[in-house]
Amino acid sequence: MTAATDHRDHSDHSGDDEEHGDEGHGNDEHARVDDAEETAPSEAVNYRESADSTATDADTATDAVADTDVDQDSEGFWDDGLIARRVSATDEAQGYGQVVREPVGEPWSPPVPPLAYDRTLRSRLDALRELVGLSRTRLDSRTLAEAGRVLDAAAARRRLSGQHTVVAIAGATGSGKSQLFNALAGVAISETGVRRPTTAAPIACSWSDGAATLIDRLGIPGRLRRRPLQSPEAEAQLRGLVLVDLPDHDSAAVQHREQVDRILGLVDAVIWVVDPEKYADAVLHERYLRPMAGHAEVTFVVLNQIDRLPGDAADLVLDDLRRLLDEDGIALGEYGEPGANVLAVSALTGKGIGELREALGHFVAERGAAARRISADLDAAAARLWPVYANGRWAGLSEEARDEFADRLADAVGATAAGEAAERAWCRHANRACGTPWLRLWRWYQDLREPPTGRQAVRMYAEEEATARQRVEQAVRTVAEQASGGLPAPWAQAVREAAVRGSQGLPEALDELAAGAGTPAGRPPRPGWWPLAVLAQASMTILQVIGGLWLLGQVIGFMSPNLGVAVLLMAIGIVGGPAIEWACKLAVRGPARRYGDEAERRLREAAAACGRARVLDPVAAELLRYREVREQYVRVTGVGTPIG
Repeated sequence: MTAATDHRDHSDHSGDDEEHGDEGHGNDEHARVDDAEETAPSEAVNYRESADSTATDADTATDAVADTDVDQDSEGFWDDGLIARRVSATDEAQGYGQVVREPVGEPWSPPVPPLAYDRTLRSRLDALRELVGLSRTRLDSRTLAEAGRVLDAAAARRRLSGQHTVVAIAGATGSGKSQLFNALAGVAISETGVRRPTTAAPIACSWSDGAATLIDRLGIPGRLRRRPLQSPEAEAQLRGLVLVDLPDHDSAAVQHREQVDRILGLVDAVIWVVDPEKYADAVLHERYLRPMAGHAEVTFVVLNQIDRLPGDAADLVLDDLRRLLDEDGIALGEYGEPGANVLAVSALTGKGIGELREALGHFVAERGAAARRISADLDAAAARLWPVYANGRWAGLSEEARDEFADRLADAVGATAAGEAAERAWCRHANRACGTPWLRLWRWYQDLREPPTGRQAVRMYAEEEATARQRVEQAVRTVAEQASGGLPAPWAQAVREAAVRGSQGLPEALDELAAGAGTPAGRPPRPGWWPLAVLAQASMTILQVIGGLWLLGQVIGFMSPNLGVAVLLMAIGIVGGPAIEWACKLAVRGPARRYGDEAERRLREAAAACGRARVLDPVAAELLRYREVREQYVRVTGVGTPIG
């Protein structure tokens, strides 16, 4: 390790300085060069005391260096002169050497291949995209916001380098995360000290070229980007690593906490640094560790400052930390199982740094952290969407529910009554056709004496209409409840709304169907034996007339007395007519019943078709949409079995 230099876009100088204002001067302490500091730590202290007074001069020098980038590139190298400004005594003791100014980088480097997701992850992302598209009209934007953020993050990360892994170092005030950052970099890049908060803005350190776009995505300006120059062995171990030192997550400055939350949502992995005093801090566990329990495979938990613990106290604290992580639901990567890496180090003495560096090296070399992070984000988004997609039981319209709805509509339009009326009409027509002439004459006379006024019929019609409307509304409510039962609240509401929309105008449509599909106009069809019955009744009437005229002729003496034959003819006609009528009544029962059933069937089918088109089909469409989104949700979760 010889130096740490800056990888940045020099065009960001003026914009960064103007944007950060006074805060930029404090951050520039990480980047200014003081050659006098290379000789003794005491001179570094003097430099910090005079940093504020020389800030303006340093910014001017920085801009001057930026203006000469083109000339330096033409020579083959560039160096903005912003290197780490001091080396700790520990670094010198570990043999990293002094900080020197060395040119790094080349004017051109081959493009870095973008990140590639495997087939399973691509399928899950496609399913989530389809899920969001199908749900936009049923769910509010706040419910789908997290899913949209995951899709955007996955698309943005996929376009960037797949050869780099972005790891953030996060921790509370005083946990020593900046000291650990410097220990991993092998040089003092991030400022450490007693002033709180020390880290005011995130600092990025990249071990290889091609990570500029990744750091741009984090919003870290060029003046806060570093590149340590290590030995080939040390650089090869962490090649592809982009390490980011974050501000304190419990900082009193709101903007610091906002930066931490924003960058934690963009990095590939996180190293949580805790100390023996605040490793059980409720803010850390409740706000960060517990909600991100599903991200255990891209999480490191490092217990720092173990040099402050005597004897076996470090092991006891580490065991208690593992217990707390287990209570948070974080899987621990022990015995070869996937999960969080829990380590104990001392950034001050260097104890455990080698193990952490080796673990990071293996982690970065796998090139799978970004995909695992996106996969964990998908799991978290799916868990948040569980209440709006997972049903408690089977949902849908069974055949029994459909038949029950059709029966209710048939009752509302009076299908049964219409069938009975058709049957009575058939019987009445048969009686009139096959009955005795004298009986038909008497019925005609009764109709003339008592004509219908219509008052009672009008009143009964109004009452029946109100009752029928209530029955239709009740049928719609019942089928809507049956269809929406077990569905998540948004989809159940959509099903009920579809049923209500379809029920508008349904009673009027059923009335029209009842008028058109009921008993057909005109007389019922006559069976083939009716003419014979009519001829028989006519014969009986003729016999009665002949017998009566014969008796009359005998009474007035017009004919010779022969009462037996005349009485016999009249008796045959009088008894035969009612007998034929009674026999016809028995014969017409079967056809009349079939005729009434046919009329009832036609009306029932018409009512069922109307209800299906207006209510059941829209409800079925909503249920089909829900089944589609549920299938997509199952794909998002990666579960092969249906839910609910």
